[in-house]
Amino acid sequence: MANRTLEDIGEDASLLLLDDDEPFLRRLGRAMEKRGFTVTMAQSVAEAKAAIASSPPAYAVFDLRLEDGNGLDAVEFLREHRSDARVIVLTGYGAIATAVAAVKIGATDYLSKPADANDVMNALLARPEDLPPPPENPMSADRVRWEHIQRVFELCDRNVSETARRLNMHRRTLQRILAKRSPR
Repeated sequence: MANRTLEDIGEDASLLLLDDDEPFLRRLGRAMEKRGFTVTMAQSVAEAKAAIASSPPAYAVFDLRLEDGNGLDAVEFLREHRSDARVIVLTGYGAIATAVAAVKIGATDYLSKPADANDVMNALLARPEDLPPPPENPMSADRVRWEHIQRVFELCDRNVSETARRLNMHRRTLQRILAKRSPR
């Protein structure tokens, strides 16, 4: 995928950034302004919804886990106000199940932190026919197992007993796996 330029943005360059990590939010905001976007920043789901209600942006980058809720709530709210907006969901807790949920709700793409401004810009401006480059460091077998468990857990509405039954594993073993951080 080629790096995108100012011409790719279009006439409406409005961009809403939602993240509760203020230093990251400011850094990304400045970087996106330098790339030609008109940036609005929010640090909570409530602030983002207020910004969307007053002027729905053409582009958005939302963090997934926030102090006052979930970035997916903001994605849904933006879709109700502007269905053609391009939305990227960012998170430090990358899991395939969460990515699937984000895309189903209306996100255009999903990036794991740390993502730099070029990654964000390329994701925001990617055309549907663009294929992502192959991964530099593919997931380990432990990570693939963990991702599968997370996916089944999400599909079972985060019910530990039902997930353990479907995965044919002991409930306590599953609880220990879920309590740990994801493997690399």
